[in-house]
Amino acid sequence: MSQYPNLEAALKYYFGYDNFRPGQRQVIENALSNRDSLIVMPTGGGKSLCFQLPALIKKGLTVVVSPLIALMQDQVEALRKNGIAATFLNSSLNSYQTRSREQYIIQGKVKLLYVAPERLVSDRFLPFLDLVHHQVGISAFAIDEAHCVSEWGHDFRPEYRQLILLRKRYPDVPTWALTATATDRVRSDIIQQLGLKEPSIHIASFNRQNLYYEVRPKKKNAYAELLELIRETPGSGIVYCLTRKKVDEITFKLQHDKVSALPYHAGLTDEERTQNQTRFIRDDVRVMVATIAFGMGINKPDVRFVIHSDIPRNLESYYQESGRAGRDGEPSRCTLFYSYGDVKIIEYLINQKSDSQEQLIAKQQLRQMIDYAEGTDCRRTIQLSYFGERFTGNCGNCDNCRYPKPVQDWTLEAMKFLSCVARCKEKFGMGHIIDVLRGAKTQKITQYEHDKLSTYGIGKDKSADEWRMLGRSLLHQGLLEQSTDGYAVLKLNALSWEIMRRQRTVSVAVSVTQKITWNEGSTQATEAELLLQRLRSLRKKLADEQSVPPYIIFADSTLKLMAQVKPQTKDEFAKLSGVGIHKLAQYGEKFIAEIRAYCQELGLQEQKTNPTSFVSFPSNTELQTLELYQQGLSISEIAKKRNLSPKTITGHIANLIEKNQLGDLNQLVPVEKQQKILQVLNTLGDVALTPIKEYLGDSYSFEEILFVRSKWRQHSRN
Repeated sequence: MSQYPNLEAALKYYFGYDNFRPGQRQVIENALSNRDSLIVMPTGGGKSLCFQLPALIKKGLTVVVSPLIALMQDQVEALRKNGIAATFLNSSLNSYQTRSREQYIIQGKVKLLYVAPERLVSDRFLPFLDLVHHQVGISAFAIDEAHCVSEWGHDFRPEYRQLILLRKRYPDVPTWALTATATDRVRSDIIQQLGLKEPSIHIASFNRQNLYYEVRPKKKNAYAELLELIRETPGSGIVYCLTRKKVDEITFKLQHDKVSALPYHAGLTDEERTQNQTRFIRDDVRVMVATIAFGMGINKPDVRFVIHSDIPRNLESYYQESGRAGRDGEPSRCTLFYSYGDVKIIEYLINQKSDSQEQLIAKQQLRQMIDYAEGTDCRRTIQLSYFGERFTGNCGNCDNCRYPKPVQDWTLEAMKFLSCVARCKEKFGMGHIIDVLRGAKTQKITQYEHDKLSTYGIGKDKSADEWRMLGRSLLHQGLLEQSTDGYAVLKLNALSWEIMRRQRTVSVAVSVTQKITWNEGSTQATEAELLLQRLRSLRKKLADEQSVPPYIIFADSTLKLMAQVKPQTKDEFAKLSGVGIHKLAQYGEKFIAEIRAYCQELGLQEQKTNPTSFVSFPSNTELQTLELYQQGLSISEIAKKRNLSPKTITGHIANLIEKNQLGDLNQLVPVEKQQKILQVLNTLGDVALTPIKEYLGDSYSFEEILFVRSKWRQHSRN
């Protein structure tokens, strides 16, 4: 039994949600026990709630450190719309507004205060904080975007280093550090630089299941392909470019082609950038074309596509930038256009760096990005391995998995490759190993006498590109390792030796040229979609009246539930996920009136059914199973870890499939079996498992039939 049984009630009251997302409850319980915490939770995983809900439950003021004005203002606005006492202090306020807000804080009328790190550590602000601590009490410091504290992070900010003084000045106030991405090295740096004391550490999976990843070769007609992508993908999107010139060029072309687009780069005035960003956030313009300067300060959850027209400099930046798509958990698309010409531009920029170690690290990061772009393995496997997370592959939601390349047995070639790494004493990078294998006559080979090795020239039958493809695949599959000091030296591990001892085989996806298309579903407007458009129009009208982004009124997911369920009373409306007590009072009648009007116009009968019968949400125990399943654990492993029977876990997974939380069955049931079971279900209907098994025979298990039946039921209801 949890020490905090009423957390779900608080979640529904303040934020309108019935259940926590995977991992959230445990993080919140740790926060309520006054422990320091390090929370690494990817964009869209509900990171903000992990400090906002404890702040509302605990006594005193929670101080939130946030690096960007736009980001803190956006979060405060969203909290206020939920009836929560939150405010910010930053340079956008005049002296009267600042004093007024400080007075409210001293009077204990504010629960969450957002400030920038520069203000927090200033000589003027610290005495004020002392007064707050004495009068009201400080319940916690929440350090958002905590990766900014580390020089090894992708967005280092020196002012974050000064936040250690909070620990010295207020030793008994817990500190919660939160970030969306952090490698092992960055995580260690955060703990050290913020002085966290024995923190509880929560690292959620970096796997964003709702994002479709694809890489396309950049050809001469790349703009026409980009335009087609934007036209066929509904909703808002971001196009990232390497240079300001490219931003202006693509913006001009899109506007000429009747796509509402605006630019964002450092060449614009502060006023122009702010205005363009606001118009994008409020859905006045559909596409933002930007350099990488854009995005960190926005909290727009309904970005449906992110297109990189040029290759980013490193994989962490790409994960961050592409991750601005689909923060609301809805299906979204991430496309990267790749050409060797872009690589040469970035290499030139790297060579301008004066620090040789910086150059080395930047070159290795670029190589990792090229590995991703040219890789034939599952895109998620490559991304997640960068963050130290093992993923089994076959995600079903990237170009390499949806349109797989032919798989070939390359065990013999892998043995040659790994033997060469061993013969070279694990002191060289991939390029040199390939040169040795192919019998090249380079100065380096002569210098180290590697032309005398038994592996010299044994790989002449393969091209350098083929060997490079194998090397990358070995790294992505965890069968080989690479140093992170900038030199990218190849290192053998236990799995490497298994291959060389013939105890493990190696399969490699071989690249082929193929036209890739993406289809989220039918474009035919359904009745629910027509209502959804009306609800979106109402939301936009209310948002414009209040000068806030539309998603702050209600998230897209909540609007979709309204369109599906059509609640026509306040009781029904209150049961929707995303409708808290404050939003029910503020907006309930307006949206119910719109739904009633729509139903009357179409002659639809008034809904009498409880809305929860249409939308079933996972229970807490099912969500715990889901989190472990997404980490790659088998049913038996989950059962052992949770001290439950495999039959119980199987039931959880079946329910999760039926509740549309698990879309891909390929890891549970072979595709050909799925098709056969579906044929039987379509013939017999929704019957018990035994008649289906009798029909199919002993080669089909009850579990396989159960999982496919759950999927069939989920589709039947939609």
